[in-house]
Amino acid sequence: MWLLAALAGVATAQAAPRPNLVVIMADDMGYSDIGCFGGEIATPHLDQLAADGVRLTQFYNTGRCCPTRASLLTGRYAHQAGLGWMTSETGARGQDYGHPSYTGALNRSSVTFAEVLAQAGYRTLLAGKWHVGTFPGMWPLDRGFERFYGIVRGASNHFKPHPDKLLMEGRRPVAPGEDFYSSDSFTDAAISYVRESKERSDDPFVLYLSFTAPHWPMHAPDEDIERYRGKYDSGWEPMRAARHARMKELGVLDQGCELSPLDVKAWEETDPERRGVLAHRMAIYAAMVDRMDQNVGRLVTTLKEVGAFEDTLILFFADNGGCAEGGLMGGSPDEMVGGREGYFLTYGKGWANASNTPFRLYKHWVHEGGIASPFIAHWPAGLKDTGAIYHEPCHLIDVAPTLYELAGARYPSRHADEEVGALEGVSLLPLLRGEELERGTPIFFEHEGNRAVRDGDWKLVARHNKPWQLFNLSSDRSETHDLAEEEPERLANMTAAYDAWAERASVLPWPLKRPEGYEPYTVEYPKTYPELEAADAAREG
Repeated sequence: MWLLAALAGVATAQAAPRPNLVVIMADDMGYSDIGCFGGEIATPHLDQLAADGVRLTQFYNTGRCCPTRASLLTGRYAHQAGLGWMTSETGARGQDYGHPSYTGALNRSSVTFAEVLAQAGYRTLLAGKWHVGTFPGMWPLDRGFERFYGIVRGASNHFKPHPDKLLMEGRRPVAPGEDFYSSDSFTDAAISYVRESKERSDDPFVLYLSFTAPHWPMHAPDEDIERYRGKYDSGWEPMRAARHARMKELGVLDQGCELSPLDVKAWEETDPERRGVLAHRMAIYAAMVDRMDQNVGRLVTTLKEVGAFEDTLILFFADNGGCAEGGLMGGSPDEMVGGREGYFLTYGKGWANASNTPFRLYKHWVHEGGIASPFIAHWPAGLKDTGAIYHEPCHLIDVAPTLYELAGARYPSRHADEEVGALEGVSLLPLLRGEELERGTPIFFEHEGNRAVRDGDWKLVARHNKPWQLFNLSSDRSETHDLAEEEPERLANMTAAYDAWAERASVLPWPLKRPEGYEPYTVEYPKTYPELEAADAAREG
């Protein structure tokens, strides 16, 4: 009976005109980095999509790479999808904590949008970073994607990913070519998949383009870096002030929004001999964002060439806020990174503070600097209020329901003989069309003991082992005036709502502890490139 109902749902979906769906995600990019959200970095292609589309100014991620991807793919909170913290990236499955919310991989009681949309007749394409399951049986082709080229694990050298990052095509590890650069190569694959899709059938496609830029290490092509050389020599304070003013001019921020206090020492108080290194790192970071935008432009051009642009919904957002990992100097202060060999060096806390203008804190935390993302939606055939800016709170859990509504896809109660948990998000389509969004429940956050609730204009938020703070974001988006003592009843109600959600979503206390006697099982790690190449050579011989 269920199968007949499912088939009927698919048939109904196929009878209606449905757009192609393109989901683009930046990695570790701050809220104000792109031009249409106040940044000075050249992002003309994203800016044009925003001008001809819709911007959401209060769209949220989860504050960290893996949980964000889990929520995006499933429309559920990351804990419910098995990634309450991070993925396991070694054969010892180190992030498996013996609990359904902390398995170190995307679970089977959640379905990906690729699994759902494939059943509705969509071709399912992925290029870029996966990062929700490292081992065989957990890869994109095992979770509904028809095509995949990218890295399975997390951060990688952008010019030559190390073999243990698992650069793969389909299920096969591949070596990067001599001209490999992550943003270019992932977009090459995306473009190839779009062309192939349009040539092979009239079926609509969903493309997930998951960049690894501008995540550390700081790597960009020389010609892009050169355009930003010297641009940041005056430091982070002028950059924050200029962005803050520009965001108000654009309507991204309310005129009364304050700039949060500087979270690092003043530029003039940093070591003069190291300022050049710091300015250079920000130049590389800007070049990485610039190059990503160039590749968005290449994809848009392809959509136009194959006649798909007008009826393609394009969504763009980031997986978390700017990254302060590496401290003020972002690693060794004497290295001028950007070439092909520099690795775990970041742009530093000062620039991350500026990337997240006007907000507090960073990736890992659930204050606005960690979870607020720029968001662009573009669809010529479906969104008519071009250039509109909406301020309704939204979350990654809303993306999958939006795709399903547009596709006419049926969300299953069972998949692959597993019971599937309910969606947590709502479709954003009404909001994107200028209508009222009906949510009904608050939005919740937890990562590494940092926790928050967003309910209308109000936000309850706390750092790990710190007391709750309460902010009215309609007048205080930068979280500078704590109203917890002035609003005890609201504080109590929102705290109770968080506690109820945390129990329902199986959030465990931080730091995590494994049950007594539990040991994560080990898995065979996939082949490295030399082993693969030797096997290929033997076959060819």
